[in-house]
Amino acid sequence: MSVSFGGFNSNCVTFKTAAELECGCSVKISESDTVAACADGESFCGFVVNADNGYACVQLSGTVKAKYSGSAPALGYETLVSDGEGVKASENGREYLVVAVDENNGTVTFLM
Repeated sequence: MSVSFGGFNSNCVTFKTAAELECGCSVKISESDTVAACADGESFCGFVVNADNGYACVQLSGTVKAKYSGSAPALGYETLVSDGEGVKASENGREYLVVAVDENNGTVTFLM
């Protein structure tokens, strides 16, 4: 047996997009039924799983593995915000349960 967080409470919703989005980027609600990429320091609502033709499938809950910038997030409950692509630890934002940090690859796994 091995550790697995994949699929836990994962929920995705399809939104319109304000512009083309990259898979894995953090997003915010920008207008009704529409998401846009987050800027550095903004709170995020989810992460793009797939994007095509002005629509994006956005993961709103479950386990997320994202790139981080700056100092490695702490394990346990940590406040995270967008860094413009992935996430970073911050004094502002929302708390998420960080379950793994991979400093070699610059990724963090957390529950939304």
